[in-house]
Amino acid sequence: MKSKSLESPLSIHIGAFFSHHLAVERGASPHTIRSYANALTGYLEYLETVRGIRVSKVDTSALSRGNVLDYLNWLENDKGVSVQTRNQRLAAIHSLCRFLQHDDITHIDRWHDILTIKTKKYRPRPMTFLSVEGMKLLLEQVSTDTAAGRRNLTMLALLYETGARVNELIHIRLCDLHLESPAYLTLQGKGNKNRAVPLQDKVVALLKLYIEDFNLDRREVQSETLFKNRIGERLTSAGVTYLLMKYVTLAHERNPSLVPQRITPHCLRHSKAMHMLQAGVKLVYIRDMLGHVS
Repeated sequence: MKSKSLESPLSIHIGAFFSHHLAVERGASPHTIRSYANALTGYLEYLETVRGIRVSKVDTSALSRGNVLDYLNWLENDKGVSVQTRNQRLAAIHSLCRFLQHDDITHIDRWHDILTIKTKKYRPRPMTFLSVEGMKLLLEQVSTDTAAGRRNLTMLALLYETGARVNELIHIRLCDLHLESPAYLTLQGKGNKNRAVPLQDKVVALLKLYIEDFNLDRREVQSETLFKNRIGERLTSAGVTYLLMKYVTLAHERNPSLVPQRITPHCLRHSKAMHMLQAGVKLVYIRDMLGHVS
């Protein structure tokens, strides 16, 4: 049996994992870092509430194959998370263990044991998307009588037109827009990979009006995010979902057969992909536009 003295505070390794490995060595995106932080925070919560180990007392012995398996089951059975979320939490722990294979080599067999835990299979839900008519009805619900309304229309039209992920949308900066012909938008996707997405004339017109409404053509704001909330802070994913649902509710009341009662911002991305496919656009082009590896 290994000596207890070989165990070190887990917090030291987690700190190095985030501050040096993810941020410096891997150059992970803020979204990835936030996702991994949520996973490891959840693991520490499990240790404290289920195992009775105070966070200040957690050492490397608490990170074991048995504990990780129990944690994953706790997430599903007690917290009610989806299999997809369960697998995402496991991916974060796997990433930490790969780091620990070098940072804490004395327990390399333990890290290897955890890395052998497989993701759980699941049956993906059918992809939700709106028809062309449904998308048109949704956008028609946005009143353009006010600057705020025109902002919301620009945001939703851009989300659909570019097929952007909501996290990509909220991080768009003014300097990422190129509105002279041929107009395009630079999006930063997963793994900090950039891609250029062409913009149609109607969306360019909306963007120009939005920039004029909010006086955003000043040089000093070009590095700031394109869309902000009422108090001038960057719009969040939850904020985008809230605004989208405001118009989804109106569209659903108008025609439930075209717009379901609830959709997510990702539905607009799916819709764009399906509309391009139905129009005969080649899959390789759709893949590149959406920023997919395959």
